[in-house]
Amino acid sequence: MLNLPNALTCANLFSGCIGIVFCFNGDLKSAAYFVILSGIFDFFDGMAARALKIKNSIGKDLDSLADVVSFGFLPGAIMFHLFKASDLPHPYFAYFAFIITLFSALRLAKFNNDTRQTVDFIGLNTPMNTLFIVSLPYVADYHPQVIGNWMVLAVISIVCSYLLVSEIKIFSLKFSNLRWSENKIKFVFMILSVVLFAWQQFVAIPIILLLYIALSFVYFRNK
Repeated sequence: MLNLPNALTCANLFSGCIGIVFCFNGDLKSAAYFVILSGIFDFFDGMAARALKIKNSIGKDLDSLADVVSFGFLPGAIMFHLFKASDLPHPYFAYFAFIITLFSALRLAKFNNDTRQTVDFIGLNTPMNTLFIVSLPYVADYHPQVIGNWMVLAVISIVCSYLLVSEIKIFSLKFSNLRWSENKIKFVFMILSVVLFAWQQFVAIPIILLLYIALSFVYFRNK
């Protein structure tokens, strides 16, 4: 049982690797499902570590290394393919997509050494950022001219990179208890997210991200 958290972290990494293979085979939409699977493993490895009262530097480092792949390189690779499929003025511009990977790594390093982030986040967490990036191929079905514009993709890459290392406070979905009075904003976010995702699937994720940021402002304003 003591190895369960690390096993879940390795499952996160393995799922991320499979997602990358789908991505480079041109199947960006299937890669999104492996991002969700990585996110589930990432959520439960921390929960398992807390439940078993396991706290060590190896688990923490392994978690960050897995996240760099699943929530750093994978979204960068997806954005790279979106750039390549856009109206680029030069093919080399597509490599700008990996700014997301660089800032994801910076965000994870910052998180590991920032004592202010033991409960909630300062800056957008990498799993939520990755969910947003993997939703873009789905959004492209409805707005191909927008997602097919390299300048729009560049702006998205810059904004996402900024949010990752920003000082914006974002609540986590860790619960110390399940009382409605203490967690109502988190519960509202989760309920609305489930409803939106059930209604529009991955196309709803940009709206869910905006909702997450907006409710975080409300959450910390009321604390």
